[in-house]
Amino acid sequence: MPIFMDRHDVSENVTAAHVAQLHQQDLKIQDQFGCRGLTYWFDEDRKMAFCLIEAPSKKNIIAMHNTAHGEVPNQIIEVNAQVVESFLGRIKDPVSETDDHLTIIDDSAFRFIMAVGFIIGEVGDRYGPMEERGLLTCMQTLGGIIANFDGTIASQEKDYFLVSFQSVSQAVLCALELYSTFETWAENAPCERGHLKIGISAGVPVEGERPFFEDVIEQARNLFFIASEHIVVSHEIKRLYKQESLNTFVDESLFLVLSPTEEKFLTLLMNYMEEAWQNPNLQVEDLGKNLGYSKSQLYRNIVRLTEMSPNAFIKNYRLNQAIDKIGKKAGQIAEIAYETGFNSPSYFAKCFHERYGMSPSEYQHRSFS
Repeated sequence: MPIFMDRHDVSENVTAAHVAQLHQQDLKIQDQFGCRGLTYWFDEDRKMAFCLIEAPSKKNIIAMHNTAHGEVPNQIIEVNAQVVESFLGRIKDPVSETDDHLTIIDDSAFRFIMAVGFIIGEVGDRYGPMEERGLLTCMQTLGGIIANFDGTIASQEKDYFLVSFQSVSQAVLCALELYSTFETWAENAPCERGHLKIGISAGVPVEGERPFFEDVIEQARNLFFIASEHIVVSHEIKRLYKQESLNTFVDESLFLVLSPTEEKFLTLLMNYMEEAWQNPNLQVEDLGKNLGYSKSQLYRNIVRLTEMSPNAFIKNYRLNQAIDKIGKKAGQIAEIAYETGFNSPSYFAKCFHERYGMSPSEYQHRSFS
């Protein structure tokens, strides 16, 4: 039977005790609707409740809530129980409940999501291509640091983690520790050839019909993508950190804090690039036209966020896609060149060598030797 998470935006006078009572009312009649209430989360500050329910359909959940207490959800999405547990830490009530004992769960589902990992360094950097063994060692060590700050690795890709934190302070301080540790490693093996990148976002698991934590994950990945010499964070991260820390922020020289306007621009930019990057005829003018920005606005925003020109950004985006495809053995070098929007394999090889200091075939050989 599928599992769903629903979202209730409650009124200001609703407390954790009220939500606990509503949960108990659901449990008493859930069998009538073929449902099984697994657990819930309640955010006192944001006045949001999220229920995790096993049910035949969304309609059954709405009917159960409506019959039990009349508080129907604002949104419902289908979720994967393992993914929920990896980001939120549990998929059942912390303590078993009985009809004669009310267990109040005052546990927010708001999370701080960090994307952290390594990329291949550019030629001319002090970093060069990272060996697979060195990358694995570094990722394992970073995992230990993350655990020290109560972070949970929710998912792992080849070169980055998605980490879930309940506390903004823990997320920010963990980022600083990771940054400091990597700077120390940069002069020693095995991590001297990697380039550490960190992006941090925040939000709730259900936003409209979007998949579980999709908005937050997407933003964290976007921030990770543009990260270079700074830890890149959303404006909400800085605001909430200052709220917890007597209106002060950490060493801002290490951070790039995006404004709401910049966050909107970055989302538009990355969404469009995801659709258009394979088009060999893609021009800078196309970016401005489709994003609704003038040429000068586009240039200023891209340079501010990525420290590169729009043309260089497009090429860099394509090279990132290409090196991922090579690493996944997703075709011959010439095929990958065309698939990633380059007009010819020779131009692709030239751009690849300029960035990574080796040819695509050399990189392929190192990756699988």
